[in-house]
Amino acid sequence: MNRKERKAAAKVNATSAQARTSATTLSVADAMAEARRHFQGQRYMQAQDYCHRILASQPSHTESLNLLGIIAQASGHHNRAIKYFKKAIASAEPNAPCHYNLACSYQAMNQRDEAAANFTKAIAFGLSDNDVEGFILQNAGISACVERAKQKWPQSLRPEEMFGAAGIAPFASDIFLQCAMESVLIKWLPLEVFLTHVRSALLQMAAADNSQTTGDEVIAFCCALARQCFLNEYVYAQTEDETRLAEQLREALLKKLTSETEIAPLTLVAVASYFPLHSLAGAESLLSMDWPEAVSGLLQQQVREPLEERQDRRTIAALTPVEDSVSLQVMKQYEESPYPPWTANSFDGLSREPHPDMEILIAGCGTGQHACQLAQYFHDARVLAVDISLTSLAYARRKAREKGMKNIEFAQGDILKLGTIGRTFDRVESIGVLHHLADPKEGFRVLLSLLRPGGRMLIGLYSEAARRSIVEARALIAERGFRATAEDIRKFRQDVLRNNQRWNELTRSPDFYSMSACRDFLFNVMEHRFTIPGIKALLDEYALSFQGFVLPPEVTAKFQQQFAGAADLTNLDHWHTFENANPSTFRHMYIFSVCKA
Repeated sequence: MNRKERKAAAKVNATSAQARTSATTLSVADAMAEARRHFQGQRYMQAQDYCHRILASQPSHTESLNLLGIIAQASGHHNRAIKYFKKAIASAEPNAPCHYNLACSYQAMNQRDEAAANFTKAIAFGLSDNDVEGFILQNAGISACVERAKQKWPQSLRPEEMFGAAGIAPFASDIFLQCAMESVLIKWLPLEVFLTHVRSALLQMAAADNSQTTGDEVIAFCCALARQCFLNEYVYAQTEDETRLAEQLREALLKKLTSETEIAPLTLVAVASYFPLHSLAGAESLLSMDWPEAVSGLLQQQVREPLEERQDRRTIAALTPVEDSVSLQVMKQYEESPYPPWTANSFDGLSREPHPDMEILIAGCGTGQHACQLAQYFHDARVLAVDISLTSLAYARRKAREKGMKNIEFAQGDILKLGTIGRTFDRVESIGVLHHLADPKEGFRVLLSLLRPGGRMLIGLYSEAARRSIVEARALIAERGFRATAEDIRKFRQDVLRNNQRWNELTRSPDFYSMSACRDFLFNVMEHRFTIPGIKALLDEYALSFQGFVLPPEVTAKFQQQFAGAADLTNLDHWHTFENANPSTFRHMYIFSVCKA
């Protein structure tokens, strides 16, 4: 080492020593802030020093381990990065960011299976929709396609215009996109447009490729797209020519099923991107054929699980008859469009409360996501989950079985008749259901009659103020004669997208991005809306104690800037004043709890 090099090394060592000395006098939080500051300034050695100093006193400090992994990753030392990320995960599971970072290192080392497993965990453990969209757009090819589609919108692009000569094959190597399509509903318009074009290109590939020798990587990618289409219930727009070609491919597939002729994977996957495979006559026979692993996953979703639900329908108990004319219409809607569709997101991070003697009623459990969350939180309570739709209940029961939930009883019934079942409960929850009854107040009275003294009830109701744009949209739907069919829902969505500035509030809602959710959101056969004074009058009528609204922390903080007292949080007059000034406060709905004396 020459003199100049020794001098530079001494300077680095002195800086590191200074950082170590400073770290000993800082709190862990301050030392971590310093580590982040040095990292952002690309002073990696100093950032590492702060992290190691923290770990000397707290060996399982998750953020330090994660940052050390990121530094190793940035330097191309992925084996070392993997060790740090695994330690961080072991110290704080579930950990979505660490699983994502770990997956990136596995992907860099071309370990696809490990990368996919950890990307899937990252999504399940709580990556936000914005995170998912952002990570997908890190792929420069996807970003370029999204931009081309934006510039051409509302006109569509031919596959060669959208993707270039290479077609969709380059996207097949994007493991994160594939995992996202398989495990979460994509709820962002630019990505919907991109995937709509990808699906059209897939259809043309399948129709034109007589040899059907597509590689496994492309087949796996196309299977993920088909699974996304199943998740959103085929809500993507399709041209008449596209529909005709998809129907022709479906007929060709049916003939091969009947004649027991070999079916090319690409043909099967293309059809599954436009029609659910379980709707095909003889779909069960697909399960006994040899397929690539990715196709087996597609068949699990589109054939095996729906057949399992079909069996479950026959064994679900009926607590009450369904006779009310509006209830029968609502039941028909949710039999045809069970809501909401959901994937097997992990609830492992959910805290738990012991309540061994508690009995809980969920009135209107739909497809069971909320029921599973509640049953895990109150893990030793007994939960009765009731819904009017057998299709929804069968879906819910399968999901609960997948998650090992043994404390939920599912049953069919009409809320208006639940007073006849001869049972009472410590807790009653009915979120987003009463406003679809013929008489919501009667439904509320029935549920209250099932609540034990001292019990708590959680209710969700639509807000008149927050749903003004939805009321306008429903008026437009009626004016144009759109029906609650898949074809008309697709047409209405395209009308909305062509005038996105006016209907921006609709396209920002996650309910815009699947068929059943859009039907529930905008095409519901019955909808009532409420005001805070109306809720107050209802609670006063039954002498109930209002316990507060369930809202994001930032909304509550904004309210408290105007009404600072703790008692103000349960003052409905103050909330009415606040909503008048902030009409979108309850854009999802009023969700509030009450206690019975």
